[in-house]
Amino acid sequence: MTIFDESLILETINMIKLYNFDIRTVTLAISLRDCFSEDVNAVCDKIKFKLDKYASNLVKYADEIENDYSIPIVNKRISVTPISIVGESCVDKDYIKIAHTLDDCAKNLGIDFIGGFSALVEKGFTQGDTALINAIPEALASTEKLCSSVNVATTKAGINMDAVLKMAETIKTCAQITSDKDGIAAAKLVVFCNSVSDNPFMAGAYCGYGEPECALNIGVSGPGVVRAAIMDLDKKADLGVLSNKIKQTAYKITGTGELIGRQMAEKLGVPFGVIDLSLAPTPAVGDSVAQIFQAMGLEDAGAHGTTAALAMLNDAVKKGGIMASSYVGGLSGAFIPVSEDAGMINAAANNHLTFDKLEAMTSVCSVGMDMIAIPGDTLDTTIAGIIADEMAIGMINRKTTAVRLIPAPNKNVGDKVVFGGLLGEAPVMKVNSLSSSDFVSRGGRIPAPVHSLNN
Repeated sequence: MTIFDESLILETINMIKLYNFDIRTVTLAISLRDCFSEDVNAVCDKIKFKLDKYASNLVKYADEIENDYSIPIVNKRISVTPISIVGESCVDKDYIKIAHTLDDCAKNLGIDFIGGFSALVEKGFTQGDTALINAIPEALASTEKLCSSVNVATTKAGINMDAVLKMAETIKTCAQITSDKDGIAAAKLVVFCNSVSDNPFMAGAYCGYGEPECALNIGVSGPGVVRAAIMDLDKKADLGVLSNKIKQTAYKITGTGELIGRQMAEKLGVPFGVIDLSLAPTPAVGDSVAQIFQAMGLEDAGAHGTTAALAMLNDAVKKGGIMASSYVGGLSGAFIPVSEDAGMINAAANNHLTFDKLEAMTSVCSVGMDMIAIPGDTLDTTIAGIIADEMAIGMINRKTTAVRLIPAPNKNVGDKVVFGGLLGEAPVMKVNSLSSSDFVSRGGRIPAPVHSLNN
């Protein structure tokens, strides 16, 4: 006779029903390394065949597992080999055609997003990289489910400043050509330092060159659960006790994600890849990383002490989560996207959270300057300076950092952009008006730091 622990059953129910716990994404990483051809039409046909072969039952099985375990699986996604590599073999490098093929496949399969319209250019550009980056604005503006990322820096290679400036121009163009939708194309584009090849979260997911033929990567989310656990503590509990509580909660969240991930991979007949521990917030009330800071004792996100609180949160989540899985990967920590977090939205709207404070927080968060709306007339060179600063934080600290900015067309500080769904909404934030032009226009590469020489 099996004896069920009633308290654990009730705790799991409360995590789901009261505190917005969910499996944020099941992301099927599919290699397209066997889809090369000189004929772009042949490449597209091979992509269709490959995605249908592995992902035709992705949504069906996710829905079945969601019903079996009563745990919401919010997004079903696919990531593929960086398309700059796949399309480079074509005589006619028609990356727009490949973009539409990927988007059509995503629609036919019923998934939410497909990632991998990507390039890795930290040391320079190949012909395919240049062609793909030039195609990004049209590709993202003319598709619904496609996401794009470009890695412009690593700790080993330094920062490709030519790529930084090119991506600043690309972000600005993406926003301008989707001005009727508040610049949404820019919300589907992220610029990376030290990007990871098994990330299940968008817009930065792609299937790295060293990944297997196909694998299932899981992203869990539970800011509301962590906040509730902290709220249950005595308000005078010291920070060591607080950290232990977060670790215990992260362990429970990760264990649930591991169960779902392995069940899902078994159904699909593919290897289980990694579980990403990142606390990914939503615009829903109570599902906010910023509100965790308040539970810790800060008046609001942006108060002095916010970076320290985020560092402790990130560390505790990793320590607790890694004990619940042998295969932790992706980004793993805590996200701070302004438009996707109800508490961050409010803090930014109330001027409690400034652009500079957000930059400081990225030195210890999972990713970086994420989903931040800035004035539409912000100069390309200023955007390049923002990207360069963030890439430097990642390069020096040997961590992943990223920039996902929306230069809101025809909008200024105090206005807001509205995307809906998980992308949420965000107030337009003020950026420094001092010029970065002469610096970012020098071009070349910022050399890698001395600690990169560790072979």
